Amino acid sequence: MGTGSWGTTLALLEARYGRPTTLLTRTPTEAAELRAAGEHARVAPGHAFPASLRITSDPEQALDGCAVVLLAVPSQSMRANAERLRPYLRPETIVLSCAKGLERGSLKRMSQVLSEVLPEHAQRIGALSGPNIAREILEGRPATTVIGVAEHCYAEQAQRLLTTPTFRVYTSDDVVGIELAGALKNIIALGAGFADGLEAGDNAKAAFLTRGLAEIARLGIVLGAQPLTFAGLAGLGDLVATCTSPWSRNRWLGEALARGLTLDQAQAQLGGQVAEGVTTLQTARALAARYGVEMPIADQLYQVLFAAKAPRQAIADLMQREVKHELDGMRGLLGL
Repeated sequence: MGTGSWGTTLALLEARYGRPTTLLTRTPTEAAELRAAGEHARVAPGHAFPASLRITSDPEQALDGCAVVLLAVPSQSMRANAERLRPYLRPETIVLSCAKGLERGSLKRMSQVLSEVLPEHAQRIGALSGPNIAREILEGRPATTVIGVAEHCYAEQAQRLLTTPTFRVYTSDDVVGIELAGALKNIIALGAGFADGLEAGDNAKAAFLTRGLAEIARLGIVLGAQPLTFAGLAGLGDLVATCTSPWSRNRWLGEALARGLTLDQAQAQLGGQVAEGVTTLQTARALAARYGVEMPIADQLYQVLFAAKAPRQAIADLMQREVKHELDGMRGLLGL
């Protein structure tokens, strides 16, 4: 579910290996246009739809016989999309969020949102996340991801269904960590884009990624994530990919802002695609305030995006913070 770049990529990935796959669109018009074109020219030009890919706007038809639902929709529309599916979901269907964000207002993770809308599926709800740049996966390049479901047998079932020769799927029972790592790293990717736009250099970017990982892990662990998840595919892996890839929307957005575009101008140039980091920056700061977690990078980025602070001044303020031991703020969380 979701016809953006990630949803379309996942549909193509599975259908290319002859697996019966359905791409659920928002409207009948969109479904008809995609079927007629034989490809999704806006997000995946040149990648023809395989014969095993069905395209429909009818959720009842889409969910008939469905083993796994992949919800590749923006985090702020996850609740509405789940409501649309609810009347037609079979009891045995596994439901995975592929979004990397937090719900504005409630500050909830996507699996929490899904569990509220689909309480009868709570044990079968989880998340898929990892270093997954859609363009590379479309091109058939090797990639890995991780599926987190609290009931591990369902994660393993989804793993068997979704693994392909070019897409290696791992499993985890740390749904909290996988979702928070995937959402929070988009904040750091915005900052990495600023570093690129300001030509701050490789040393600065490496330090930014490292300290950014410590910052998001600090919040994630307080919220119940397992520390090692942040060293895995959904944590370090996704952070590196999103902060370095030229195809990363969040990194690109930060770079565009550093080069002088306004937030509205930069978002308009994304052509309808969503950079989740902007909203996640707001929700993460609210969570950090609620739980008393220090997030200096997020604080500075917030000032740049929403309070007109100069990016170079934000870097200077980060550099001039009080010096400390590298593990300060992490020792108690890690049991050190």
